[in-house]
Formats: sequence, C-alpha cells, structure tokens
Amino acid sequence: MAKSNKQWLRRHVTDPYVRKAREQGYRSRAAYKLLELDSREKLFRPGAIVIDLGAAPGSWSQVAAQKVAPPGRVIAVDLLEIAPISGVTVLKGDLRDAKLLDALHGAGADVVLSDVAPNLSGIANVDQARAAELAHAAIDLCQKVLKGDGVFVLKAFHGEAFEEVLQRLKHEFGKVAVRKPGASRGESRETYVVARNQRKMDRSLQPHKTGVSL
Repeated sequence: MAKSNKQWLRRHVTDPYVRKAREQGYRSRAAYKLLELDSREKLFRPGAIVIDLGAAPGSWSQVAAQKVAPPGRVIAVDLLEIAPISGVTVLKGDLRDAKLLDALHGAGADVVLSDVAPNLSGIANVDQARAAELAHAAIDLCQKVLKGDGVFVLKAFHGEAFEEVLQRLKHEFGKVAVRKPGASRGESRETYVVARNQRKMDRSLQPHKTGVSL
C-alpha cells in the first residue's frame, strides 16, 4: 500500500467524526458539517422542500430529511447511485437535467444544498475550473427553483476561481456568509457559503459564460 494511502487510512480510522457517523447511522462524516451549519444558520424548518445536489452517499439528505419531516420533502441528486433513504426522493443524473424540475411538480425549494465536486484530474487549474463551473450551474438552478426567502448552501474550494464564484453570489443574493465548519478538515481547501435573499436575475441581460466543458 502506498504511503499516502496508509496515511489516509490511519487518519480515517482515528477520525472522531467517522466514529460518530458510524455510531449515529450517518453514511459519512459530512453529516456533521451540515449539522453545524444548520445549528449556526437555522437552515431547515419542518415541512420545507430541500434539494440536495451531489448527494451521494446521502449523509446530507439524511440530515435534511430528519430536519424537515413530516411533511417536508428532500430530493437527492447525483450521478452516482444512492441507496434509498426514508423521506428522500433519489434522482440519478446531472443537476442540470430537466427531470429535477419535474420532480418539484411546480413547487419552489426552500433550501438548495450543493456538495457537488468534480472528478479530479490532479491538474490544479483544471480541477478549480471544473469545480467553479459546477458551482455556477448550482447557482443557475437556484434562479429557477429557490424561493425568494430560501437559503442556498454551496461547497466551494479556495483557489483562483473562488473569488469569481463568491462575487457572483454577492451579486445575486442579499446576504452571503462564508463558513468553515469544525468537521471540515483544517488542511482541506473546501469552504461553505450560505446565501439568502436571492435576487431574481434577467438572464437575457446578464448571460453566464461557461469556461470549461464537463
């Protein structure tokens, strides 16, 4: 086994959040990032409609379903398979697929969660561009489905494209906060942005130009 793999395995086995996730029935340690964000930001309420983008393996959807049910709804979306979760509608596909809008049956979302990350190539500028493109796609979706008083939670990665994503969020939302949950490893470049008070934009006047093909 390569040295880096051994180090990852050792860290994973000794990680207190990994142990807690196993004990409490969450599918991954990422659940605690969302629980901490919710404790601070009050993201959920009973009866809310939640869209979870990049949901696999499903720990964020588990948290959301616990917070909004009943009679709330959670729609989990990912290109990967997600095992069934009580109270969650699972859709396999791209976040830009029309079937996601169909699943809402004309309703708006109270919360949009985006924990989406691209397949990594190992080339820093390419990976950052792909991550930013997915972030922009998630923001585009918010323009279509998020209610005016809804909240958007986005995982983003520090790097050359982060400031561009952040500036777009500040342009399209009235309130934007950058958070680093304690469950997010200190060495990780990931951060979370919580955005509220969305301003509906006229896309015919302000088109978004994509910079990478996924």
